[in-house]
Amino acid sequence: MNGERTILVHVCCGPCATSSIERLLEEGWSPILFFSDSNIWPEEEFEKRYENLLIVAKRYSLPVVKDHYEHNEWLEWVKGLENEKEHGKRCSRCFRFNLLRTEKKAKEMGIRHFCTTLTVSRFKKSAVIFHEGEDLEGFEAIDFKKKDGFARSCAISKEMGLYRQTWCGCEFSKRESEE
Repeated sequence: MNGERTILVHVCCGPCATSSIERLLEEGWSPILFFSDSNIWPEEEFEKRYENLLIVAKRYSLPVVKDHYEHNEWLEWVKGLENEKEHGKRCSRCFRFNLLRTEKKAKEMGIRHFCTTLTVSRFKKSAVIFHEGEDLEGFEAIDFKKKDGFARSCAISKEMGLYRQTWCGCEFSKRESEE
């Protein structure tokens, strides 16, 4: 891999990784996928999303680094924001949690650049994610929604038969999606 163009990619799920990976490869990056999503609940859902990411990684012949599942740590991080609506302060805080873990892992691995696939979702505001990462060393503010990223991710996911979840990941977004 090209060290200067190596990028650690925080990945929330296999479907969001698909078009994001394609774009990074097209732009000359050498991605390493980082599955760090302690916000996902329950743990079985975390594992299901991880397994689907492995399918995507195999398609593109990319390495995957799996972070420890630390849901209690994440709950402590968003404490007091449990009743916030989706897209509110809890989500911003969650983005920050995942970006900080990715920054830390990038430094541990000696990787100068990192980004997140969270920006591919039409349900997330890239500007909010960029705000949460703007002060982090090595953060690349890449809006994967651009260039039809979301539509492309849906098409590739369907073609690959990937599991597409119906909520962001945490128990609070699941509860809201069920209501």
